[in-house]
Amino acid sequence: MIVIETKVPIVEWEELASNYSKTIESYGTFRLRPFSFETDLEQLHEWVNLPYAKYWQLENSTLEVVRSTYQEIIDGGSTTVLMGEFNGKTVFLMELYYVPEDRVSEHFSPDINDYGFHILVGPSDNPVKGFTANIFSFIMEFMFSNKKVQRIVVEPDIENEKIHVLNKKAGFRYQNIINFPEKQAYLAFCTRNDFHLSEVYQLTN
Repeated sequence: MIVIETKVPIVEWEELASNYSKTIESYGTFRLRPFSFETDLEQLHEWVNLPYAKYWQLENSTLEVVRSTYQEIIDGGSTTVLMGEFNGKTVFLMELYYVPEDRVSEHFSPDINDYGFHILVGPSDNPVKGFTANIFSFIMEFMFSNKKVQRIVVEPDIENEKIHVLNKKAGFRYQNIINFPEKQAYLAFCTRNDFHLSEVYQLTN
């Protein structure tokens, strides 16, 4: 059996992200771009220290801790760090990772087409209805726009009730609980078809 390498290089993801956008009529435009230490580090440092970002495991961290954490993530070679914009303003962070090279793969047998993501939405002074759901749909549409992505895997903290609701509305099927050193998490999967049939996709397209 010949196994075709399906890992998408970080530079390719960054190029795809730089050219990817979605405009929703009477709502606004979402865009992606590569993370930049020069322009994004201070804002990210602020975000990860907010109380609601506790699941990010960087509470009370210094700027240098955040810098070294993300330098290590990027140097690992299997995670692409992206920033998301809405109408020209940076509003979320996305970590897109290749599952067979991630620690989550120790808990199941991944397919070579499995990719995962983590998302951190920044605070907003003027909340927009359906904003997080639209971000979620935008991210998943971006990932599935690459034919090498056949399934998306997530491993949310079992205590993060808000993300469980959103994941299920986006088509994720929850499986078992897995253990990491810093958390217990659910293992959940979403195929392209599951996503296209989901409540989130139907509401945002």
